[in-house]
Amino acid sequence: MKKNIFISFVIFFVFFLKLAHSEELVGIPEVIDGDTLKINEKKIRLFGIDAPESKQLCKKVYLSIFSFHKEYLCGDRSTLNLKKYIKHDILNCKVKGKDRYKRYLAICYKNNTDLNEWLVSTGNAVAYRKYSKKYILYENEAKKKKIGLWSGIFEMPWDWRKKN
Repeated sequence: MKKNIFISFVIFFVFFLKLAHSEELVGIPEVIDGDTLKINEKKIRLFGIDAPESKQLCKKVYLSIFSFHKEYLCGDRSTLNLKKYIKHDILNCKVKGKDRYKRYLAICYKNNTDLNEWLVSTGNAVAYRKYSKKYILYENEAKKKKIGLWSGIFEMPWDWRKKN
């Protein structure tokens, strides 16, 4: 009996510690780029997604008869779309940990909308499969609809970073 009480106490204590360590960052963010924010001087990397870099060029078809492509800075477009979507609204970011650059890894919400999901489902970012499978379905839908990045030709952000 004492052993069961002790085990129950240990399980409760571990669960309580886990809850106590789950952190939320709340505030009006500064958008750094398509997958990075800053709230109250804390840098946040959006978990499970990857957006193009600011200097990354993508191609979009502008004359389909001859398949002409026009280059554009897709990282800048992703950043601008994120800024427009957030406006000056308060975000609630649920921290999942920290990355090697000491940025908070988080899923952020605007009201009840998962911002990470929104970025992927609108083609402004891709699912970062290396770290999470959570957003793959939304990426597949954006790809099928040919929206955002998927309306043209682009290199996955992690491949572009390796080369540049």
